[in-house]
Amino acid sequence: MRHFLLSFMPMNEISDICRIRKDDREFILIGTAHISQASKDLVRATIEAESPDTVCVELDEGRLNSIKDPDRWKKTDLKQVIKKKQLATLIANLVLGSYQKRMGAQTGVKPGSELKEAVDVAAEKNAELVLADRDIKITLRRTWACTPWYRKLSLLGGLIASIFDKTEVSEEDLAKIKQQDALSAMMQDFGKSFPEVKQVLIDERDQFLASKIRNAPGKKIVAVVGAGHMNGIAKIIEENRELPSEESISVIPKSAPIWKIIGWAIPVAIIASIIAVGVHTGAEKAGELSLQWAMLTGGGAMLGTIIAGGHPLTVLVALVAAPFTGLTPLIGVGFFTALTQVYMRPPRVSEMETLTDDIWQVKRWWKNRVTRVILCFLCPGIPAIIGKILAIFKIYQAM
Repeated sequence: MRHFLLSFMPMNEISDICRIRKDDREFILIGTAHISQASKDLVRATIEAESPDTVCVELDEGRLNSIKDPDRWKKTDLKQVIKKKQLATLIANLVLGSYQKRMGAQTGVKPGSELKEAVDVAAEKNAELVLADRDIKITLRRTWACTPWYRKLSLLGGLIASIFDKTEVSEEDLAKIKQQDALSAMMQDFGKSFPEVKQVLIDERDQFLASKIRNAPGKKIVAVVGAGHMNGIAKIIEENRELPSEESISVIPKSAPIWKIIGWAIPVAIIASIIAVGVHTGAEKAGELSLQWAMLTGGGAMLGTIIAGGHPLTVLVALVAAPFTGLTPLIGVGFFTALTQVYMRPPRVSEMETLTDDIWQVKRWWKNRVTRVILCFLCPGIPAIIGKILAIFKIYQAM
């Protein structure tokens, strides 16, 4: 993770406060770091001194609730998360949140403390509060949807590599990180290899935040945002740029029709090929190929589930489900294995409490029931795909 954080704008280009006057209105942007005591103090001092009509904060409703009630996420119903197909989003949130927690441990400041301070001071001053950020779930889903398929593996690899990176951040690096929103800093570096990621996480959020701030009620508005967003927001407001509607950058892009066609064409071709083999060489050969398909795809998923430490019933579900999920682009075997695992081995409260620490220790992945559910979601897929390729090759040989 460290190499994602150190390639961003020089410290001397960052200013803590930016004032913008437009007609009879004044916008005061406070650029903060989410792990800095100085940012927290600056937020309180500025709002108290300015007595604004409105305070805008870089939060959505879900993140505000999490800041107000840090233990709220521990009550997460994993069954519902999996059923709604939001486990991947939860994993991404968990990795990013855990990373900020690690950085906060080095500064002694809880991530997001300056945003909570802004919310508290706004209430004290009877200022209207505006949650100016886009829903984090939408942001993450748009990031994934907008990333080309050939870059998704690299993106996943970068996130996974960050878990294994144990490099201690130096005092100099830490001082730089304090100057900027950690997530934005990371994405500045990501943007070189993943421009689509930067577009969604930085540029679109600049637009969304600027729109909310510009449309906030009152003559004097204080906006508390990550330092990585401040310059972009300031330019938009100063230049009075026309922005896309909030709705247009809050929808999840649909995949191109060609991918749906390919997704269904492959299983149709597999089934048609087995039937064709049966017509030309007999039902026995078709049955043999079908059995090979079931054993290779199901066996691969079963092996992955065993590696994940899945419950015996979860292993059985992997064996049975994979041959069917391999014939549809709509759902993967990981959905069924994760759901079975969470029913058979529901997480304990204590494991939810230690989750953000356990995720950074590989040896604890198989001890914490939450991370084991995640493993049961991730591990069956790749062996099942390998089995699928081998089965397709055998079908091809039989034709």
